[in-house]
Amino acid sequence: MGKIRAAISGVAGYVPDGVITNQDLEQMVETNDEWILSRTGIKERRILRDPTKATSDMAVEAIKVLLAQKAISPEEIDMIIVGTVTGDYVFPDTANLIAHKIGATNAFGFDINAACSGFIFSLVTASKFIETGTHKKILVVGADKMSSIVNYEDRATCILFGDGAGVVLLEPDTEGVGIEDSILRADGSGSQFLFQKAGGSLHPATAETVKNKEHFAYQEGRVVFKAAIKGMSDSIREIMKNNELSQDDIDYVIAHQANKRIIHGVADMLGFDKEKVLVNIENYGNTTAATIPLCLRDFESKFKKGDRIILTAFGGGFTWGSILLKWAY
Repeated sequence: MGKIRAAISGVAGYVPDGVITNQDLEQMVETNDEWILSRTGIKERRILRDPTKATSDMAVEAIKVLLAQKAISPEEIDMIIVGTVTGDYVFPDTANLIAHKIGATNAFGFDINAACSGFIFSLVTASKFIETGTHKKILVVGADKMSSIVNYEDRATCILFGDGAGVVLLEPDTEGVGIEDSILRADGSGSQFLFQKAGGSLHPATAETVKNKEHFAYQEGRVVFKAAIKGMSDSIREIMKNNELSQDDIDYVIAHQANKRIIHGVADMLGFDKEKVLVNIENYGNTTAATIPLCLRDFESKFKKGDRIILTAFGGGFTWGSILLKWAY
């Protein structure tokens, strides 16, 4: 029997019905459609408008589709790992709420807070439980209700973010497909350039923090832009070198959908044909931890068994990294 690898055996996603277009944003802040498109590539973003629904509810909708596709009962799931920065509560973890809502009574779970890198951090973490043989079926979720922490009076951020959820099923494989390698990095010195100022133990919620609008996502765009291109490019270059691969050996690159110029910047820096670099940001905006699984969902029909795919992300913290995998079906 070959080495056990963690393979993605299914993928699904969910985005809410509510839409905010660039034209809608023109009525909210000083901006326009051409400016947003030229700088971000975003045309619209999906918004969860129901005040009774949260991140876990979007994840549950995606998971229901996946379980139906795979003809798997919730009781068969061993573990649920959720990458998110907009959990339903500070505690309990959103993963535990999801397990309850879908009836995964034999699973345990937890959340990973790595901002926009949350999905790839979660995927690598889950892969270790598969590789050791202790778990057979793990749901890895990337989900965020970014509209809950976006200031729609701040044109620097409100044009970027949307809500959504994606999920993959991770299972063991011994036929040579699945996750081959990964590189994850973090640098807390970048935290002040992309973060939420208040709401944690350093600055708990007060009337003053609410008044000062410190419970929203904040970023310094130019710093993040440069760091994102460098972080993703460096980690891709390193993972290709470690595995003695060239651009011709890679079938697809799926980068975190933060900004179309960042994605193309990474492609240009590494010399990748842009047809290999998959982009769907125009439809959803930056859904933070959900962007990569939503891309996998949207482009699933393009993939063939054995295709080499690189997943790469960069997020607040700073966090970043890349995953090299062979598609399993």
